[in-house]
Amino acid sequence: MSASGEISTPQEYIGHHLNNLQMDLRTMELVKHGDTPGFWAINIDSMFFSIVLGVLFLFIFRRVAVKASSGVPGKLQCAVELIIDFVNGTVKDMYHGKSKLIAPLALTVFVWVFLMNTMDLLPIDLLPYIGEHVLGLPALRVVPTADVSVTLSMALGVFILILFYSIKMKGVSGFVKELTMQPFNHWAFIPVNLILEGVSLLSKPVSLGLRLFGNMYAGELIFILIAGLLPWWSQWLLNVPWAIFHILIITLQAFIFMVLTIVYLSMASEEH
Repeated sequence: MSASGEISTPQEYIGHHLNNLQMDLRTMELVKHGDTPGFWAINIDSMFFSIVLGVLFLFIFRRVAVKASSGVPGKLQCAVELIIDFVNGTVKDMYHGKSKLIAPLALTVFVWVFLMNTMDLLPIDLLPYIGEHVLGLPALRVVPTADVSVTLSMALGVFILILFYSIKMKGVSGFVKELTMQPFNHWAFIPVNLILEGVSLLSKPVSLGLRLFGNMYAGELIFILIAGLLPWWSQWLLNVPWAIFHILIITLQAFIFMVLTIVYLSMASEEH
């Protein structure tokens, strides 16, 4: 960064795009560029875009539900019905219990993650430029799923549901017995079983959150590298093919997050 605050090298450009807009909750002030954020810092940009996209999802689906007709549906209604049928079929194939929560949860997870992933297809400098030169923001990242705190928070919510369904279906004693008496059904192996089953249980939310974060962070970084290292007139040679391929990635990652959520909750709902 130069004395005037302008970005002068590709390294500074890449580092600038990887900074979140953060606020220190103790002082309620924005964290300046170069300062080390403390434990109480919150990524405002990730929170803002994830909430806005969640509200957009609710608005679109509610609007379609209110205006749905039995006649010839419009394009938006067709798209929403296809998504609902797809998610509903996936839930029926993978979840073998009975719950009114799983299908709406799977739909919310799939569409919300997909919308957050889609932000990666916007021009890399569009919203950060507006934020810096119009709103005076020191940094701005627009892809919430490229923020590990967002993906792990969503995975933590799924983990809480895993514990809830495990205790609901098996009871506290059954859940404890599952952790202590498997895979070796003998009291002498309780410590070993607890370590193995504990690691297996805790790895579910960690892998769920880190898988989504890693793929979206890598995709965002490639767009930044193309913009930071190539002349502007040649960037489209790589940006366009990567963006087309990235459409598959963002859809696949939303699908994987939804499928793993269904599978984990199905495993937790099994009584045996």
